[in-house]
Amino acid sequence: MQRRRSSCLTRSQVFCLALGCVRAMPSVAQGTLTTPSILAPASTPAKEIYGLSLFVLLITGTIFVVVGGLLGLVIIRFHARKGDAEHEPAQVYGSTQVELAWTVIPVLIVVVLFLTTARIIFAIQGAPEPKSALDVTVVGHQFWWEFRYPKLGIVTANELHVPVSTSSNPEPTYLKLLSADVNHSFWVPQLGGKTDLIPNHPNQLWIDPQEAGLYRGQCAQFCGVEHALMLIRVYVDTPQQFAAWVKNEQQPGAQDPAVAAGRRVFETEACMNCHTIAGTAAKGTFDPDLTHLMSRATIAAGAAVNTPENLHDWIKDPNTFKPGALMPAMQLSNQQTDEVVAYLLTLH
Repeated sequence: MQRRRSSCLTRSQVFCLALGCVRAMPSVAQGTLTTPSILAPASTPAKEIYGLSLFVLLITGTIFVVVGGLLGLVIIRFHARKGDAEHEPAQVYGSTQVELAWTVIPVLIVVVLFLTTARIIFAIQGAPEPKSALDVTVVGHQFWWEFRYPKLGIVTANELHVPVSTSSNPEPTYLKLLSADVNHSFWVPQLGGKTDLIPNHPNQLWIDPQEAGLYRGQCAQFCGVEHALMLIRVYVDTPQQFAAWVKNEQQPGAQDPAVAAGRRVFETEACMNCHTIAGTAAKGTFDPDLTHLMSRATIAAGAAVNTPENLHDWIKDPNTFKPGALMPAMQLSNQQTDEVVAYLLTLH
């Protein structure tokens, strides 16, 4: 009998997340989940994009007001009245001044928007990488995120940790974007714009979050059945928090003799062929690294809260949370599943 799923994002909540809505959603893990918004930028690239959007809105809004106002004026002032002679008004053909106006003004508007947009693009993409920057390689998979910290020797999944960047201590994070299969798109609205991950074509972006906290994002490129549940959680840590997280992530997986049975099941079944647990024989790279699984708030790329019950349901049948996920149901007995869960719960 399948257990009741708990604390899982609904499809409507995920679609709202993908559209960048501003309304609040129920809690999913570690506090209230509010939908990411491009209207609350917390990083330099996001602030540049936000400023550009306001500028474009000002210009297009002005065009709307002028055109709408003139249209309203014409409708009110020149509408047909009783007693008007039923004949065509005088026809005017050709006006050099009007034709120049409706040609030159739109061209100037397009040129201004083009130059402003180009300036923002070059300012973001051409920013030099300082020596204090943190390098992270992001690999998109169907349907989860892999985060590698090459200089720190850390590999994790779905939850990205970066240090807060301040004016007195700037520590931007430079992300190298790769794809392991199909096209993906990395998008955390409050930290930067959408950037595609294309097979055999590395991309990059950088962020410098200026406020500690949790920022949520989404794969913004349709990449398959479970695209909508390929979520991103970015933890912006204080220097002390980030140092503690790095120290913990650099440790091998815990080896508690009390859960030896679960480790044995993990290593003798197909689990170890897909997953890695540092310090063990499990060296698989097809699925997320589980060395510090219990340090993450969610499982299944943010689809469910990381609880023992949800872990049990996920291992028993991944379709419980992500129909179409590429992780197979391992056909373990209830006892074997409980033993594996008990082992995974020690991986902090």
